[in-house]
Amino acid sequence: MTGIILSGGKNARMGENKSFIKRDGERIIDRTIRILSDIFQEIVLVTNAPLEYLDLDVAIVTDIIKGKAALGGIYTGLFHSSFDHSFVCPCDMPFLNADFIRYMKERIKGYDIVVPVQPQGFQPLHAIYSRKCMPLMKKLIDDDRLKITGLYRNSRLLKIPADVIATFDPEEKMFFNVNSPDDLGKMHAVSGRQTA
Repeated sequence: MTGIILSGGKNARMGENKSFIKRDGERIIDRTIRILSDIFQEIVLVTNAPLEYLDLDVAIVTDIIKGKAALGGIYTGLFHSSFDHSFVCPCDMPFLNADFIRYMKERIKGYDIVVPVQPQGFQPLHAIYSRKCMPLMKKLIDDDRLKITGLYRNSRLLKIPADVIATFDPEEKMFFNVNSPDDLGKMHAVSGRQTA
């Protein structure tokens, strides 16, 4: 299986590359790669700023179809992956949980998509996708219907429910991502509680 990291956002609210923000002295992107490298055979980074990531020992690719948001990034990652299934996450999730990702990976057999679902909805950017999803992804992209969950109705879908998620993530931080300076403060507050 492949681990795909999406780093295609414009970072407008942060004013800096979110993946290079440090948590406990380690860049989020380096932590993400370290965690995924222990679980998956290959790592693919999808970015439209490849020169910023040349220090990383991963496959770096750019969007095949430009301007199609995260759905286009997932499509690109699947296109370049060597395996039938890929775990997808963004570059700005500082609290990824390796045990939970392994739990998802172990449940892929017979499914096209494995995705966590909480009361507030799906977590489509912390999910596993099959290359079998690519034709439908391409149709959605061509129609400019870029909501990732548009894939779900016509795919073999396994939902990981909230009660299972809670056993791995009692503090409800696993899907947190850093989108703004306020989020950065929250990240450091959580990290401080962990080390206290």
